[in-house]
Amino acid sequence: MSTDAGAAAEARAKARVKANGMAAVAELFGEMAEGLETGRFGRRPRVGLTVLGSEHGPEEMVTGAELAARADGGVEVVLVGPVSPEDARGRGLAAVWASDEAAQHARMEELLDSGELDACVTMHYTFPIGVSTVGRVVTPGQGKEMFIATTTGTSGTDRVENMVKNAVYGIAAAKACGVSRPSVGILNVDGARQVERALRRLDNNGYAVRFAESARADGGAVMRGNDLLMGVPDVMVCDTLTGNLLMKVFSSFTTGGDYEASGYGYGPGVGEGYERIIMILSRASGAPVVAGAIRYAADLVRGNLKRVAEAEFAAARNAGWPSLGDVPGQQAQKAAGRADTGAGIAPPAAKVVTHEIPGVDILQLEDAVQALWAAGIYAESGMGCTGPIVMVAQEDTDAAVRLLGELSFS
Repeated sequence: MSTDAGAAAEARAKARVKANGMAAVAELFGEMAEGLETGRFGRRPRVGLTVLGSEHGPEEMVTGAELAARADGGVEVVLVGPVSPEDARGRGLAAVWASDEAAQHARMEELLDSGELDACVTMHYTFPIGVSTVGRVVTPGQGKEMFIATTTGTSGTDRVENMVKNAVYGIAAAKACGVSRPSVGILNVDGARQVERALRRLDNNGYAVRFAESARADGGAVMRGNDLLMGVPDVMVCDTLTGNLLMKVFSSFTTGGDYEASGYGYGPGVGEGYERIIMILSRASGAPVVAGAIRYAADLVRGNLKRVAEAEFAAARNAGWPSLGDVPGQQAQKAAGRADTGAGIAPPAAKVVTHEIPGVDILQLEDAVQALWAAGIYAESGMGCTGPIVMVAQEDTDAAVRLLGELSFS
């Protein structure tokens, strides 16, 4: 450790012992040991845990807190709920009294805003629109950790734009946990191809996105179910409802579903201007997941999630985030050279279509077909083994591919 850092730490230690007596000595030694190991000096992360609301009862939550405290001696766990400080101390924990679930959340917010808590783990908490949570799981294929962006809350009101935001949220959470260059994959759900194109535009504009490559033979940044099981990307981007489902499957597939036994929970709420680190659990989360969520929170505190997220938002905005260009439906009207009148575009004379053009998002598939019709190219929509396809005659392939690319369909 540097001379200046060591001197500052020693001065803080002497001041605290003088003010609080010998009861502070054990805590100070712990902080000094952690500082020597990590290069960071100061108070251990203080992570709160609300104890009411679990389907498994308060004792399951407290057991999870004990597991976390034993596994990571560098974190102080504070129970928020109807637990006496004396009982908590007997289990190596601290406690702040709250009589019911509403009081828990009110007290939790007070402690976070005052700085007495650095983060808190809770259940059934409502985030504002624009804030959604980044889950963290251990994938079964190879035991690899993966961040799922996102799992609760909503990043906004447009599905594709939300998923682009989710990617930035996931990158921020992963970086705060020490993953310096997280790889990003987009789950093969509705909107995936549009999200990929938007992220590649951000990357081209200066916001570095390290795209993962599917383990399947055809590769690409759009991830299959196999990639989920293997944990191919560090950050898996999806819509929140799908992410929530994935969290439940990953955390409880060995238990039958009523007890979440694996992983780190549904993660912190992330969004522009959001200051608190509030981690979400399910009411079905068991003690191992409670412990994982507390350790996840401590990682984010040590990695300074707030600062990392602000830097990611600023860099992404400089690159044009979250603008996606034309919204679905506009491209076909552009190709037709006219404003939207509500009338459909008549198809040209039918041909036998034998060539498949992949890479068009399912939400834009019919718009892509109509754009080709407007340009005088007969096309049909279809579904291949890897996703949606546009089908054209062999002789129209080059013109169709070129037009779809110009209109940002593929």
